[in-house]
Amino acid sequence: MKNVLATKWGIVIVGIVIGILAPLLQLWGNPANMGICVACFVRDITGALGLHRAPVVQYLRPEIIGFVLGSFAAAYLFKEFRPRLGSAPIVRFILGAFAMIGALIFLGCPWRALLRLAGGDWNAVLGLLGLAAGIWIGTRFLMSGYNLGATHKTYTSVGWIFPIIMAGLLILMLLNPKTPGDPQSGILFYSVEGPGSMHAPLIISLIIGLIIGFLAQRSRFCTMGAIRDLILFKQTHLFTGIISLAVAAFVTNLAINQFNPGFAGQPVAHSMHFWNFAGMALAGLAFALAGGCPGRQLFLSGEGDGDAAVFVIGMIAGAAFAHNFGLASSAAGATPGGMVAVVIGLVACLLIGFTMRETV
Repeated sequence: MKNVLATKWGIVIVGIVIGILAPLLQLWGNPANMGICVACFVRDITGALGLHRAPVVQYLRPEIIGFVLGSFAAAYLFKEFRPRLGSAPIVRFILGAFAMIGALIFLGCPWRALLRLAGGDWNAVLGLLGLAAGIWIGTRFLMSGYNLGATHKTYTSVGWIFPIIMAGLLILMLLNPKTPGDPQSGILFYSVEGPGSMHAPLIISLIIGLIIGFLAQRSRFCTMGAIRDLILFKQTHLFTGIISLAVAAFVTNLAINQFNPGFAGQPVAHSMHFWNFAGMALAGLAFALAGGCPGRQLFLSGEGDGDAAVFVIGMIAGAAFAHNFGLASSAAGATPGGMVAVVIGLVACLLIGFTMRETV
């Protein structure tokens, strides 16, 4: 049976669906201009588990769980569940950690950059330019032989591990529900103020996560891949998907009065333009070297890709490191530690790119 969602119009439809659902999640309780942000939501989950103790960003986001389980369901239903592993797991872990640090300097993943722009946050322009610059650098390495190694089949149970972890987190949340005004409920931490305290109802967030995970697995939706394919092959297939997301989110924001244009006073954002650019340049380079944006890594992990799961675990470690050591930005801007971390991350990623090229 033909995969309709992988066609040109299919990817457009998926982009439109995400672009509509994300602003609606904001309307229903998620933070402003953060209906969906893979980096921010993984950061919140890291805090909910106590791996960092920043009290304003601790919540076990059901959307992320839904992404993985929705992808898992789609992969099994359409016989695309392929447990596999590749090489250089420590490199993938490091790339995930630096991708997260770069995203937290900008304050958002590629999806949130698009959603911030669609909500009128002009600071997102610098982030998107940085993302494109980082991916462009990554494509230079790809063209010169960069390769982390081919994947190979592995045991089915290996592919189950990450979806089982996500299902386990959902069970933890159900067993340890949020108590109003209490920063800890059982073994989970919950923000009582700040972005972590803002969330749509659990069932709505989970259902939307499942829908997006299912659709994205079928369509191969990926922001990094969209920009990479445009640069390398002049292909616009995936790119039409992210454009559709941005346009649909813009129209939806206008319709529900969530469009507030400007640089200053934007929610969970700052106007240090150079560091917005540099943070996303680091993230974009790490995404390109790892083979996918954070959303795509979650969808791949749901269909059995162990390499993608290692990258996501690296993101969790990066989030913990960023908040435990004061690297993440805030509305006040990038921190001195964060600035140093961006430089270190760029150097590390460039070294990975230069030293892991196949020579003929």
